[in-house]
Amino acid sequence: MYVCICNGVTDHDIRQAAQAGCKSMAELTMRTGAGASCGSCVEMATAVLVEARAALELPLPVLPQAA
Repeated sequence: MYVCICNGVTDHDIRQAAQAGCKSMAELTMRTGAGASCGSCVEMATAVLVEARAALELPLPVLPQAA
């Protein structure tokens, strides 16, 4: 799905940037151009980046320990 229409940035592009180490919206803008034009995508781009970073930091669900 396109997140930034102005610069043609997709959710896939944002997830790839997160995997490459992107940690902030400012860095995402520098890497992809997302949010650099009209800015209407910043909220969605940030949400996708946060979600992608969270999945990288804790890729598996934490299960209660068996007694």
